[in-house]
Amino acid sequence: MGRKVPRLAAVAALLAAAPAASAPAVFGWFDYRGGDASDAVPARRGDYRNPVLHGFYPDPGVTRVGRDFYLVNSTFAWFPGIPVWRSRDLVHWTQIANAIDRPGQLDFKRLGLSRGVFAPAISWHAGTFYIVNTCVDCGGNFLITATDPAGPWSDPVWLPDLEGGIDPALFFDDDGSAWMVNNGPPPGPSLYEGHRAIWVQRFDPRTKRTFGPRTVLVNGGVDIATKPAWIEGPHIFRKDGWYYLTCAEGGTAERHSQVVFRSRRPDGPYTPYAGNPILTQRDLPRGRPMPVTSAGHAQLVEAPDGRWWATFLATRPYEGDLYNTGRETFLLPVTWTDGWPRITAPGEAIPYVGRAPGLPAGRAPAPTAGAFTVRDRFAGTRLPLSWLQMRNPRERWWRLAGGTLRIDPRRVRLGDNANPSFLARRQQHMNAAAATELRSCPRADGEEAGIAALQNDEYWYLLALQRSGGATRLVLKRRAGAHDPAGGTVLATAPWTCGTPVRLRIAARGAAYTFSYAAAGGAWRAVGGPQDGRILSTHVAGGFVGAVFGLYAYAPG
Repeated sequence: MGRKVPRLAAVAALLAAAPAASAPAVFGWFDYRGGDASDAVPARRGDYRNPVLHGFYPDPGVTRVGRDFYLVNSTFAWFPGIPVWRSRDLVHWTQIANAIDRPGQLDFKRLGLSRGVFAPAISWHAGTFYIVNTCVDCGGNFLITATDPAGPWSDPVWLPDLEGGIDPALFFDDDGSAWMVNNGPPPGPSLYEGHRAIWVQRFDPRTKRTFGPRTVLVNGGVDIATKPAWIEGPHIFRKDGWYYLTCAEGGTAERHSQVVFRSRRPDGPYTPYAGNPILTQRDLPRGRPMPVTSAGHAQLVEAPDGRWWATFLATRPYEGDLYNTGRETFLLPVTWTDGWPRITAPGEAIPYVGRAPGLPAGRAPAPTAGAFTVRDRFAGTRLPLSWLQMRNPRERWWRLAGGTLRIDPRRVRLGDNANPSFLARRQQHMNAAAATELRSCPRADGEEAGIAALQNDEYWYLLALQRSGGATRLVLKRRAGAHDPAGGTVLATAPWTCGTPVRLRIAARGAAYTFSYAAAGGAWRAVGGPQDGRILSTHVAGGFVGAVFGLYAYAPG
């Protein structure tokens, strides 16, 4: 026994010298506020403001059931996925669910944030809601169902007949027959970059399977001789004995547009409208003030009063083709002339203010349009449905307790293409600020906790408390591409003594981002000076998502 005492003493000495175990990063609140120059455009009583969903809410799919409208958006590899919205007036939207809210429904693995779920479409028939979608690089085309749009939504039912395609949508005809339409490869060899086709096939709601022959409705686009690129996002609807097929064409950037075809049968043949496109902004001068660009991916819906409206995506650049807020959801009325619909006339700019639909005025518990401020006080047991994390969680690493958000530091960083301890909400204005109060300090060397502005794994800023060399300091870090270290590069530091809460803030004004900190009740102090926010734009970072602000914690081990 005597020989073991020194060993036990040595172990005790090592434990005494070891750093304390990682403790949760404790955040007291999160504050978001934003407002843009377009919010000053005069509005009268009964007007509405575009976009109706600010920030990264692209690819809106919409349907109406009775007097209620339901809308869904793409979320790619963010989790939970596919927000489900409800509205009575098409202007005020309340998020009622995330259709992908269980990690077992889909697996986003270590995919880039712009993979995952693309362009969902929502429909209803005989008491059942359907969402059809594509999980790019994570399973293919699928459908999920629910009897209540607030959920729960089912596990995916896969649609193997649509292999190689994206953007499926369901159409239920008046006789009860159902049709699945989607983007797919052309029927023969691809003739040019972006050569795609629109296909249709029968669908059985009872077995939830497609069946019968697959038919090409559109090859290439309105006029294949002009090499139209990326025909996608198809939807079929029926009006006055005609079947209308609407599609996006021209890609998702500044050449984006919406086109329409019609037929006497759901499976064609379809004739293109001579006045196509029915929506675009590509025919407007690029240097115009407060531009709206890249408009397309529209879906038309009839209101209870018989008027027609279109939801669609567009972007709001702060200069050139630079925007950090992602592709957003807009609303415009549809006019009908000689049996054809139109959303914008040639050369017509999308307005920031329009006359609201003549429907009972709605309300929403959280603002989604115009200038607004939202503060999350972390009360209750659940975060608001708008909060996101990167890819599927494999464990529970956050919780709400005593009016605080507690995030466990883990060995997963922002640049690791995984699921870091990072909870985020969208940047919804080009002029915006996000702030929080961090009430705890990192305990072990290498640990950090703070607030980040992030576009994807390779492009982000982080302002955090960091433990280094036995002392705590504030650090401003940046990652600006795959060539930068996964953990980011330190741009600036500031001293901080633990023991009191620290407030952290990120402010954006177009391309300029500033980072600051303050003691509770104290004045804000800048860290590192203005930084280049263009790295958070879709144009620089690539992909299809928008920037987010979020709370983060990390421990090296």
